[in-house]
Amino acid sequence: MEGKNNLDDLDARLQVLEKRIHGERGGKNNKPVKCAESLTRISGALANTANKRERVKILHKKIEDLLKYLDPQFTDFIAVPDAMKLEFILAEEEFLRSQATLLEQVHNLQPLLDSNHIKAVPELTTKVQRLSQIHIQQQMFLLSKQFSQWDETLRMLEGPKQGQPID
Repeated sequence: MEGKNNLDDLDARLQVLEKRIHGERGGKNNKPVKCAESLTRISGALANTANKRERVKILHKKIEDLLKYLDPQFTDFIAVPDAMKLEFILAEEEFLRSQATLLEQVHNLQPLLDSNHIKAVPELTTKVQRLSQIHIQQQMFLLSKQFSQWDETLRMLEGPKQGQPID
């Protein structure tokens, strides 16, 4: 009898635990809960999420690599070895020296380039253009006047000849 009592106590304790875990659902729904399947499904979802997180990390790493590889300086670095760069520089040494000399001359002439005379060039340009227009108009007027005088002279010279008979 005592074994049955212990079994009843154990059964009662188990039901109390089930009510605590499942709430009152156990009484309303007599369908057995499959904890193993739920745990497996949850474990799979967690693994899938972790897997996706790893994929995202990998994608971020690949994007960083892509940006690094697409950088023009990186492609130049890979495409041209240092020995070739040295050869390019040595081959162009004379040109580079001449350019450096010219740059030095420009640097020495910088105060002249910054002078008020040079700074006034845009303003003076418009004045020169207006004067050029006036000069061109005067030349056209003088040419027109010259052509008129030549025309008058030709008429005077041709006038007496028109009255004479042609031999």
